[in-house]
Amino acid sequence: MFNAECLTPHHAKYYAWELTRRHAASEEGRLSQSLFDASVDLNPHQIDAALFALENPLSKGVMLADEVGLGKTIEAALVMCQLWAERRRRLLVICPAALRKQWAQELSDKFNVPAQVLDARTWLRLRQEGIYEPLDRDVISIMSLNFAARMEAQLGSVPWDLVVIDEAHKLRNAHRKSHETGQSLKRSLAGRRKLLLTATPLQNSLLELYGLSSLIDEDIFGDERSFRAQYGNSGGDLIALRRRLQPFVKRTLRKDVLEYVPYTRRHALTTPFTPSDDEQRLYDLISAYLQCDFSYGFPQRQKHLVALILRKLLASSTEAVVTTLEAIRDRLQKLFERQSIGADWFEHLVEGDELDEELLEAAAEDAEAAAAAGENPAGIDFDLLRSEMVELDTYISIAHGIREDQKSHALLNALEQGFARLADMGAPRKAVIFTESRRTQEYLARFLEAHGHAGKVVTFSGGNQGTGATGIYQRWLARYAGSDRATGSPAVDRRTALIDYFREHAEILIATEAAAEGVNLQFCSLVVNYDLPWNPQRVEQRIGRCHRYGQRFDVVVINFLNQRNEADRRVLELLQDKFRLFDGVFGASDEILGRIEAGIDFEKRIAEIYDRCRTPQEIDAAFADLRAELDADIQARMQETEKLLLEHFDADIHNLLKTHRERAETQIDRISRLFWLLTRHVLAGKARFDARQLAFDLALPPLPHIPAGHYQLIRKGESARQAPPEHTRIYRLTHPLGEYVLDQGRNAAAADATLQFDYARWLEARNPRISVIERLVGQNGWLQLNLLELDSFQREEHLVFTAQADSGELLDQETCEKLFQLMASVQPAAGAAPEALHGNARRQLDAALSRALEQNDKYFQQEREKLDAWADDRILAAEQALQDTKLRLKGLKRQARLAQSMDEARRMQDEIRRAEGEQRRQRQEIFAVEDEIETRRDALIEALEKRLHRASRTHTLFTVRWTVR
Repeated sequence: MFNAECLTPHHAKYYAWELTRRHAASEEGRLSQSLFDASVDLNPHQIDAALFALENPLSKGVMLADEVGLGKTIEAALVMCQLWAERRRRLLVICPAALRKQWAQELSDKFNVPAQVLDARTWLRLRQEGIYEPLDRDVISIMSLNFAARMEAQLGSVPWDLVVIDEAHKLRNAHRKSHETGQSLKRSLAGRRKLLLTATPLQNSLLELYGLSSLIDEDIFGDERSFRAQYGNSGGDLIALRRRLQPFVKRTLRKDVLEYVPYTRRHALTTPFTPSDDEQRLYDLISAYLQCDFSYGFPQRQKHLVALILRKLLASSTEAVVTTLEAIRDRLQKLFERQSIGADWFEHLVEGDELDEELLEAAAEDAEAAAAAGENPAGIDFDLLRSEMVELDTYISIAHGIREDQKSHALLNALEQGFARLADMGAPRKAVIFTESRRTQEYLARFLEAHGHAGKVVTFSGGNQGTGATGIYQRWLARYAGSDRATGSPAVDRRTALIDYFREHAEILIATEAAAEGVNLQFCSLVVNYDLPWNPQRVEQRIGRCHRYGQRFDVVVINFLNQRNEADRRVLELLQDKFRLFDGVFGASDEILGRIEAGIDFEKRIAEIYDRCRTPQEIDAAFADLRAELDADIQARMQETEKLLLEHFDADIHNLLKTHRERAETQIDRISRLFWLLTRHVLAGKARFDARQLAFDLALPPLPHIPAGHYQLIRKGESARQAPPEHTRIYRLTHPLGEYVLDQGRNAAAADATLQFDYARWLEARNPRISVIERLVGQNGWLQLNLLELDSFQREEHLVFTAQADSGELLDQETCEKLFQLMASVQPAAGAAPEALHGNARRQLDAALSRALEQNDKYFQQEREKLDAWADDRILAAEQALQDTKLRLKGLKRQARLAQSMDEARRMQDEIRRAEGEQRRQRQEIFAVEDEIETRRDALIEALEKRLHRASRTHTLFTVRWTVR
């Protein structure tokens, strides 16, 4: 590799434009900037998916439907990172509320792009701080599905470059007028490019594909009627449907990637425990209380949710449930004293706990509704109320008498079992214990510290504000002050500090649900479900923190079984056997997880069984019914349909993906080399460089907002997994310093000159021979570099070399690119370039423009075919409506012939006349419909033709005389 001191301004200009130019949609280099900047080892299928999402500039969006665990988030982030690098920064992520933090963390950690999580509270705070348009900022916005639906007007006013919708199957019924969230998003995001993510694109009906397609683009298919007519019946043309789906749906299966994604296995351990008599008595008393038909302890409309929460806390620990019991007792006391119950009473009920966010949101909505309805103390039976208060006092007294739960003693044995399994595998002695209650978390931390694990325990929760956590955070902050690792966000840095502490020092992490999202624990391979959520999606999320790409060992999952509770046993069996959460290579079944409409609904079903069933026989029967429902949902026919429509049939898929990886790695290596050399050239005199480590110390920052310090060029492969030295800033194309270097290179003054390229020195540095350059040694000639800007369906930039030797030989693009790998010295200009060079340059530019327009014409034809198919669908729908009327008329006439009375006959004749009138109207309208659809289709095609070549411009970057020695 040659010295940057020999980099000429012409090299710098070429390198900077090559690193920043907007590639054509079809170029594999389109992803070069995001691939280079990503702090993650990317797999070929992820590159393939991201290229698919970016390919057609006319497309209004695509759906990535990889199976669970293959990295759809990474694929979408790659696309957003590339758009960010292209300065297209109006980017939005819409996802379930529980995934918002995870998205923000992934974008920040792996792609170094800023993200903001927006909800009602954050929106109000930003407005109060003077940010009146929170969506109009250079930051990726992330919001929940519900919040996005409520912000319809605000979302609709932003010209989004891309909208990513995660867990898109939740919107599979968006085409229905009754689906308020889907309808709102269709209105607010109409015409915006979308990227839908789902592991389960087809669950129960082909119409779900229609619903998702209508969310992307209403012109993909005609309407529901024509879709049903063509594909909805048993004789539907699924081959034609597959052909229409291919441009906007891409699905990768786990079996496609096993060659290069080394998945480890899961192993389940069940730890039985027997509650003490007092614990069982408390459980039985509270269960009976929850099964009462009426209670003053909570509003009737909230009974099921409060019961669900109490049962979760009761299964967690006595410490967790006692505070909730006291909150209910306080409510009873207020009612007894005729005090009003505030709308915030529910928050007080779960104060100190961090339950599933979906559950808390649902309960909070019910609490607001209950508060709005109001309560009337005058109608209270005070004798009954007093009796209930005595009951609660009894429960609280029993709870305070239980010092240590038997389950926590079972945890000690479970940990030793688990650690022994890790030792057999050679895995680090690390365990993450999940609980749904922060009070249980605090109890377990004290218990484990007192029973052989002193100094080895760290806790992780939503706030992370405890004394121990604050100490860890402050030490971490002192350690990383002045480096990019410290983001400046206390919440993010506290999370990072605690995970780092767990990795480097502690053996046990006790985590609430806050760690089930946005936290990567591949270095840990023991997961303990101290409380087992009834929501299988939540369980899968927990295990997925450890069992994910990058995990080197099999993952051991420990669950607890209450020997005295038949319902708990059945829940564990359901999650174990039906959902396959704890064993195998891949964990949860996509087919079943995807068919659960909402986790909270599934939890309510289980809670109903707890509330309704009193005997083991009733419990067995209820869970048998639930299992049967799940079996009915998984239809073999639908799985076969999904396979036919969405799976790869290409036998060479592995070779294709392998080629993607090899080309991406070559591209990244090239970018790394160009960026490093350009940086050395631009920052010469301002920084001291270490070529072996690809690092430098910046002593004189070129701009006030760029900090001095130690910078490390971002690395890939094995070196990427090694933590950079402390106080190191990761240097990327999108780093402010990187953007400064690129701007300086693009604007470098590259005057006419003679460049003397030194091939001999290239060989002295033990670089490989370049045969096309060897034959140029001793020759001279002229060279020009032009920038071709094409404003077509999207803006694209092409660097076009034109070069010729004095002998008259023309040098092709590849030879010129290789020429600029050599070091060179700058000599004074040697006269004016010959006219022949300028003539050749014009021909080269015309040829490049022609190639670009030819590629764009393919997109135009693809879009035209889509619009033709849409028009045919709409006409078919009109014809189908007429056919339906004919069939209905035929049925009415048959019924009239069988009429039993004159009144019935007259009524049938009236209906026949109305149907005949409708038939005549439809016959007349069908031609008008055809004309209307044809007119609209032609207008759309005409608009596309105008966009095909709106403008093109050329700029000469430099012209030089060259010689090779």
